[in-house]
Amino acid sequence: MLDYDNIRKNPKIFLGYSDITAIHIALNQICNLVTFHGPMTVSDMIDDFDSFSKESYLKAITSTEPLGNLSNPSGVEIKSLNPGTAQGKIVGGNLSLIASTMGTPFEINTKGKILLIEDIGEYTYAIDRMLTQLKLAGKFEDCNGIILGDFRDCEPEHKDYGLSLMQVFKDIIVPANKPTIYNVMAGHCNPKLTIPLGVEAQVNGDNCSVAIIENALNK
Repeated sequence: MLDYDNIRKNPKIFLGYSDITAIHIALNQICNLVTFHGPMTVSDMIDDFDSFSKESYLKAITSTEPLGNLSNPSGVEIKSLNPGTAQGKIVGGNLSLIASTMGTPFEINTKGKILLIEDIGEYTYAIDRMLTQLKLAGKFEDCNGIILGDFRDCEPEHKDYGLSLMQVFKDIIVPANKPTIYNVMAGHCNPKLTIPLGVEAQVNGDNCSVAIIENALNK
């Protein structure tokens, strides 16, 4: 088990995505620390660390000011699923890992938060199941807004009659009636944004934007 008291007293930059989502949640909720949803050293920084990802990463971990608007790479449009504006601390990460924390001491708290979710390589029936689990647990009702990151290779198992990913989002996310943007380049994608978790942000489903309005390094 992690020594959370020691971690809290000696904060360090914690960065990554995917399976370490559970640690993001623990450090955010138990230690009240800011962590960073972004590239990992072995997977992203050694062979081909593209300029967009590198710039976003360095800005996130060194800026002494709030990051402001987060923009996708040129030509990749952030889109709106639900209109409206919302503010709250960003929490979340990989959908599969978030779902796996349910019913444990590390269950994600979305009350008043902006929920970020992404995933890779899951059939859409599995995405439907995990989103339904979060819905039934009140996670969408509790949150203020939603950011849908990259869902690479999340396709129907049976292409002739399975639900598309967008149909799953429309069936489960849209009825939550929370300001929601999607196609944000966060998760198992390159290039990728580095997004601080545990800081105040604003999501705007009207102009398809997300802005970090709190300095991550002063937390």
